[in-house]
Amino acid sequence: MTNIAILASYNGSGFDTLYQASKNGILDINIKLVISNNTNAVALEKAQAYNINSYIVNATTDTNVDEKIYTLLKEHKCKYVFLSGYMKKISSKITNNFKVINSHPSLLPKYGGQGMYGRYVHEAVVKNNEKVSGVTVHEVNEKYDDGKIILQKQLHLADGETPQTLEQKIKELEKSTIVESFIQCLK
Repeated sequence: MTNIAILASYNGSGFDTLYQASKNGILDINIKLVISNNTNAVALEKAQAYNINSYIVNATTDTNVDEKIYTLLKEHKCKYVFLSGYMKKISSKITNNFKVINSHPSLLPKYGGQGMYGRYVHEAVVKNNEKVSGVTVHEVNEKYDDGKIILQKQLHLADGETPQTLEQKIKELEKSTIVESFIQCLK
């Protein structure tokens, strides 16, 4: 069984997906810890409900956030780190020592980079009259949304698509994409 950590700033919907895939025997993973920079993150409540170690790590709690995260990952013997809506840049110390994976709500390299997340991506896709969008699961490096692509899945936008309807479709597509990506990575 492979140990993984979740980094989440808010809800951590990808965390839910991985947790359920683990519980249902689809993925042979053990979610060892959840780390958030946000004291009010719903992901921390989920971790507590699932009896998973959870930590708040931010500039208020630690003078060196990256070092603290690195130490926690080492202590819990994590091989993978999944960013589930984690809104902070990851240091090279972490990306060089762990396989860090992110799910992005577009077909990278389109609509990636700093400030391009969640509804901002969907608003841009609709505004630019794109016909196709999708999900990209990729390895994380020191640049935003720049790492090696593990898997992409696409969907066609409907006539009259809104950012809200697109977001719901992408969130559904993201679930299967995350699980399939981890299946590939764990082989």
